[in-house]
Amino acid sequence: MQPVELIASMKAHTPFQPLLLVSLFSLLAACASEAPAPAAQPVVAPAQVLAAPLPAHQRELSGSLLNVPNEADVELALLAVDARGRPQALLGNIQLRGTGNPLAFRLPFNPETFNKHSRIELHGRANQAGRLILRLPPQPISRAETQALGELRLVPAP
Repeated sequence: MQPVELIASMKAHTPFQPLLLVSLFSLLAACASEAPAPAAQPVVAPAQVLAAPLPAHQRELSGSLLNVPNEADVELALLAVDARGRPQALLGNIQLRGTGNPLAFRLPFNPETFNKHSRIELHGRANQAGRLILRLPPQPISRAETQALGELRLVPAP
């Protein structure tokens, strides 16, 4: 078969050519369009997070943190410290994400480990974009009981 005859026979047997071209252009257009926006993640209200019951063998510290910017990463830690204020043991910790509003917290701890140390303090810090921006001045905790600490204000970090 001569090349001219081959081309002529291909034209005679391609009735789907327009459909093929439209399909190809549609595929290219779909690949070139912007990606769809990610689905919005459901926002969990702080009251829903705080509703979980506390196990019988644990106690907790609760309250709210003031001055926490939106999207800041906050860590609270209940620490046993020595006479010089150096951490000796971690008794409990939580991590939270700032909302720009007062940030409610519940920090569970085991009261049996609490009683093994003479000085206990609640410490906190807030980071944003990997940089320390705020800190919670150490809060002395004197009893191994469930306590509501109220509103605690974070201050600028040195």
